[in-house]
Order: sequence, then structure tokens, then C-alpha cells
Amino acid sequence: MTTSDPAADQQTLTPLTAPRDGIPEVINTPAALNRAIRALRAGTGDLAVDTERSSGFRYGRRAFLIQIRREGASTWLIDPEAIESLDPLVDFMNELPWILHAATQDLPCLHDEGLAPTGLFDTELAGRLAGFPRVALGTMVGELLGLQLAKEHSAVDWATRPLPESWLNYAALDVEVLFELREEISKLLEEQGKLEFAAQEFEYVRHLPDPVAPPEAWRKLSGIHKIKNRRNLSVARELWQSRESLAESRDVAPGRLLPDSAIMAAVNHRPNSVPTLLQIPGFHGRSAKRDAPRWLDAMQRGRNNPELPELRSGVQDLPNARIWGEKNPQAALRLTAAREVLAEISEHWNIPGENLLTPKFLRALCWNPPASLSVGTVDSALEELGARPWQRELLSAKLADALRD
Repeated sequence: MTTSDPAADQQTLTPLTAPRDGIPEVINTPAALNRAIRALRAGTGDLAVDTERSSGFRYGRRAFLIQIRREGASTWLIDPEAIESLDPLVDFMNELPWILHAATQDLPCLHDEGLAPTGLFDTELAGRLAGFPRVALGTMVGELLGLQLAKEHSAVDWATRPLPESWLNYAALDVEVLFELREEISKLLEEQGKLEFAAQEFEYVRHLPDPVAPPEAWRKLSGIHKIKNRRNLSVARELWQSRESLAESRDVAPGRLLPDSAIMAAVNHRPNSVPTLLQIPGFHGRSAKRDAPRWLDAMQRGRNNPELPELRSGVQDLPNARIWGEKNPQAALRLTAAREVLAEISEHWNIPGENLLTPKFLRALCWNPPASLSVGTVDSALEELGARPWQRELLSAKLADALRD
């Protein structure tokens, strides 16, 4: 199954430079919000929705702009930071299905505002199921609609106020293309016999719980696996916790205060004064000298804390598949056989393996398979893990055969 002619990469794209209705105003008062909702209620059909966050600049996952478009109602840009209550918007939006691109990125911050759709069409996920090797919005709009969508403002600080006109232009265009994109990708999915696959995936994503920080989130520090003693691990933990607290209070992304590499370097160099700390790469910038005592205090707490963390997390998880051959040779053989089945079906349907079955589901099945292997027991195990009906229909019988062998 193919998605497009290779010559499509050579087609001349038409630049999409401005919204068809002009650049929308930013809705930042209750009165303006009510006006926007009245206009949207007068429109028809589903809502095209997008958000702009400030990842890498601000703390957390907040939406700093919500873009909404509906046929017959134009595009509206909502500033959730400026409006005390979004309840009128919640009452309206939560009555309707939405179109999103990469819904798992946008839904958590929308849920934080009380917003949730009654149905979902995810154009990025649809692209994956249709076999597109690249599913960025700009790429798919180019391939399916022949339009060139500029993405130069995707990584800016959307907490900036007032928002520059060029940014608003960019934000409005992101939702303007979603209706046509849904139409074209739906045609492809229907031709490929995958519309039902997509419908089940969309419902699965719509009901996914929002991500939460793990119990020992500090263990996600980049490079922490290189720490080989518990005392140094305690120092790293205290530095991470101090950075997290300060980042939240200042509403700054933690990495902008102190990169992970600086924490690792401080653990290794063990500075005991402000001057020696400031010589370590990463401890620089306008606030470095002001914050230096804070980091030194955190390191001292880490060194003095009698409750040292274990070298490995207490959270039970499957070992890395690379060491299965040593830890559990039979499971390693099962995983190899199961991956071969997955690769065969993935190629036949032109669906990426990770969309055909979540990798952690496959590993869990191979590490701890049903005691009695049959199509029924494998199907039940996959269902319990969270595999959708379409995935089980394609996989259960072949995986049962592979695991038995």
C-alpha cells in the first residue's frame, strides 16, 4: 500500500501566507469570549482545534493560545491566561467533536482548562495509519493539499504579550487547514480499508489519561545512569528538586534555570563555594550568582541526608530488551519471533509497528505470556494490556502461533 506518488515530493507547493478571513483578534475578555462563542454556535459541523504552548520557556504544559475554527464561523484565537473563567467556552466546546493534529500533545493542556471533545479526528495519527513516513502538519498539508505551510514560529515563547501579528497569522493557519486535511486523509484511509482502525485509535486517544510525573521523576535526569553511588544520587535528587521548586515559582522551564548536564557536572566536581560552583559549565547567566547559594545548599542536603535513594528505581518495570537474552532467554526468543510477526503485518498493511501494537504491550506479552497459549488467551492478554479490537484481529492468531513455536 502506498500513500502518494514519489513525484509528489517534486510538486510546486502554493504558499499559504494568510488566513482567508484575515488575522483574527485575540480574545482576552469575558465579553469578547461570549461574542466568539455566539459566532461559533452559529457555525456548523465539528471544531478544528489547536493550542500553542510555551515548552522550553515556561513551567508546565499550559496553553497560552487556543485556536478554534468552525465552518461558517471563521477562526477564533482565545487567550486562556487573560480570561478568569473559561466556563462558557467549556459548555460550548464540550458538546462537539474536534479535529486535532497530534492530539496527545494538545489534549492534556486543554483538559487542564476543563475542555474535552465528544469525538476526535487526529490528522497526525491518521497519517501514521495511512502509511505516511512523515506526519508533521506542514508535510502532510504539502503532500495532500499542495500547500506550503510555514512553521517558523512553532518553537517561540507563546507566553509573550502582545503576540506579534506574524505569530497570530501562523496560529490561525494551523486550524484553517484541518478540515480539508481530514477530508483527504479520510479518503486514503477508506481506500486502504483502515477507516475503522482509525476510528478505534481516535477513541483510544480521546480516553487516554493525562500524563503524570512518575514517583521519582528526578530519575529522568539525563546522564543519571552514570552515577554509581547512592550519596551522589542523593545530591542529584536534591539539585533536581530544588531546580523544580524554583522553576515553578518563577514560571520558567527547569532546563532554562539549570541544564541537566550542569547538575551532573556539579555532582562529579563537588564544589563547596560559590566561585568554584560558577566555574562549572551550565552555572551561568544573569541569575547564576544569585542562585548559587541555593544550589550549594541543595548539594549539602544531598550529602547529609540519611535516607539515600537506591541505585535503581523501586518501580517494577521490564528489563531493557537488550539484556533479555541473559535475564530470560525464553522471553528473548519469544520477543524475536513476535517482532518478526509484527514486521510482516506492518509491511503488509503499511502501518508502523508502533501503531500496529504499542511496543510495551508486545514486550509485556513476551515476558509474561499466558500459561496456555492459544488465539483466545493471547487475544485476552492483548485486550487486558490495552490493544484495540482491530489490532487484536490482525495479530492474535499469528502471535499465538509464533509464541507457541
